[in-house]
Amino acid sequence: MNRFDRITAILIQLQSRKIVKAQDLAERFEISLRTVYRDISSLAEAGVPIIGEAGVGYSIMDGYRLPPVMFTKEEARTFITAEKLMEKFTDFSTQSQYQSAMYKVKAVLRSSEKSMVENLENHIAVRNSNNPFPTPNSNALDILLKSISERKIVRINYVAIASDGPVDRLIEPVGIFHENNYWYTIAFCYLRRAYRNFRCDRMLKAEVTENPFQHQHAPLKDFLADSWERQNLRLVRIRMKKTAARYVSNQKYYYGFVSETVEGDEVEMSFLTGHIEWFARWYMMIAPNATICEPQVLKDTIKMLIRQIAENLEKPDTVPQVAI
Repeated sequence: MNRFDRITAILIQLQSRKIVKAQDLAERFEISLRTVYRDISSLAEAGVPIIGEAGVGYSIMDGYRLPPVMFTKEEARTFITAEKLMEKFTDFSTQSQYQSAMYKVKAVLRSSEKSMVENLENHIAVRNSNNPFPTPNSNALDILLKSISERKIVRINYVAIASDGPVDRLIEPVGIFHENNYWYTIAFCYLRRAYRNFRCDRMLKAEVTENPFQHQHAPLKDFLADSWERQNLRLVRIRMKKTAARYVSNQKYYYGFVSETVEGDEVEMSFLTGHIEWFARWYMMIAPNATICEPQVLKDTIKMLIRQIAENLEKPDTVPQVAI
């Protein structure tokens, strides 16, 4: 990237954020801090009202804006890919807002880029059989993002794993992330008085309250870095024939599926679960065609369940017989 393009890119980043640190600019453009200071000085000399504060960063005076930026063909192509992903992997409200933003982006494209974009729209498709938002009017993601930006508590009606029914909870979302075909939020739960991981498609209802957050939260990346320990997740590995594996292709995503490897005519699947007994009950449905590699606690739990079943089978029939 030449110096002119770099300075233009720095200006765009300054306009897109409230505060930008010199170190962040240096890392993004792979330049030294000395070069950052020189580029910032060049922008100031060109009349851009930049405000710099030692130890904080740079910002642009409120009200200053450049005319619409022209996008490259490469950038325009990525918009269409992102739009297709948004259509499949976000909730209804977020999709609508992103589509509205895309109309504004497309409005500033040159004629040649508009023609290319219109042509590409018919050549990109995202297929997803495991829709994380089965309800078409779900707005969980939009509500969570609003809560995070405004730092206001969210009330959700949530169906937890192995629960008898939905329960109202008050939470302070830390952030959202997408994993294994589902959207999740890590949040402080007032019911449990601790941080919990919530799957967004299990939220039957979500609404932002007027109550502000009562806690300061670490960045989302810090929570994700130690998610195994924080959630007490256990690694489960099972092995089965490929002919049997195809029958659990959709079910496995509901039980913490992480990855799988194929060895000959067998498939080894890895799962992360915080509910061993819940996983064991599902495993028993496929047990005749599968083998547990680890952990031992899963094997012990299944043995316990089998003993309980055997004891129930030995009990005398207490249902009165009706004479015919």
